[in-house]
Amino acid sequence: MARGGFPGGMGNINNLMKQAKKMQEQMVKMQQELEEKTVEASVGGGVVSVIANGRKEIMEITIKPEVVDPDDIEMLQDLILAAVNEAIRKADEMVQGEMSKLTGGMGMPPGLF
Repeated sequence: MARGGFPGGMGNINNLMKQAKKMQEQMVKMQQELEEKTVEASVGGGVVSVIANGRKEIMEITIKPEVVDPDDIEMLQDLILAAVNEAIRKADEMVQGEMSKLTGGMGMPPGLF
């Protein structure tokens, strides 16, 4: 009767565990580095800009005075919304790019990390 288990025995399991631990350590380091990296998005010809970090936290919003029109608050709101959404999209791209470097194209599902 054939014996069950993993091909190659316990050595393969130990190697797999070592690789998983190393990858986990690299992910923690990468997440810490992403907190310090930022992306910037500008809209309306640069009248509204937003800076976000790799954790998708908004760090700064800049609004040029010439875009502030008390009679058209909706336009300013739309510009801010567009800039924030663009900054978050860029932060997502940055995180996915860094993650793909770490995982080596292993085909991890988006949003897993």
